[in-house]
Amino acid sequence: MRVLRAACRVPAVVAVLLVAFLAVWLGAPFAVAAGRLGAWRSWVTRWWARALLVVLGVRLEVDGSPPRPPFLLVANHLGYLDILVLASAVPTAFVAKAEIAGWPVFGALARAGGTLFVDRGSRRAIPRVAAAMRKVMEEGRGVVLFPEGTSTRGDGVAPFRPSLLAPAAEGELPVHWAVLGYDTPAGSPPAHLSVCWWGEMELPGHLLGLLALPRIEARLAFGSEPVTDVDRKRLADRLHRKVTGRFVPAVDLEEGWL
Repeated sequence: MRVLRAACRVPAVVAVLLVAFLAVWLGAPFAVAAGRLGAWRSWVTRWWARALLVVLGVRLEVDGSPPRPPFLLVANHLGYLDILVLASAVPTAFVAKAEIAGWPVFGALARAGGTLFVDRGSRRAIPRVAAAMRKVMEEGRGVVLFPEGTSTRGDGVAPFRPSLLAPAAEGELPVHWAVLGYDTPAGSPPAHLSVCWWGEMELPGHLLGLLALPRIEARLAFGSEPVTDVDRKRLADRLHRKVTGRFVPAVDLEEGWL
């Protein structure tokens, strides 16, 4: 049953991605002419994210109100499904690690959606990405970044790296925050193995396992008040405490799952 479910979902995923690619590339010239490229990308990204959540059997529960653009939003990071969940709820551009740009399919889709790529190992890349973030917000859109720097298994929230929060601290800009979480049905592999993507997990195998799940319960909670601080390290720490305070672990060690 699991294999059949995954096999049935693959064509639907491919169809959604193909339509999204065509919409972005065919509509881009008209959007550029109208000065609305960013808004067009955001609309298409939001459409394909919602469509993919339906295909994947994701039931999304949203708590709180999403920020109104333009905004800077931080969230904990559990895996690639985070992108779909957040993109379905808010019109935004994402800040992602540079390696994703070279991934088959996912990289091309991220580039088409206006993702901002950053080489976290290069200090010289930070100012460039910070400038790109400011430009996106000046266009009236939102920016989402995952300050943990990597996805986790969902047993906690890793410390937030303050480097990309420097522009917000220097400009005394409010930073919004959100908390992500997942559950799977009884009898299915737990979320920390089947939904969260972390460590040395191979992407193809993990994706097939996710496609085989009967459904996924996703939670997205938006903080009620943004955080402002002139010190980037203090800002990162305050945001981390906010997210940690609302975080529900995805790890389930019962019934022999490790």
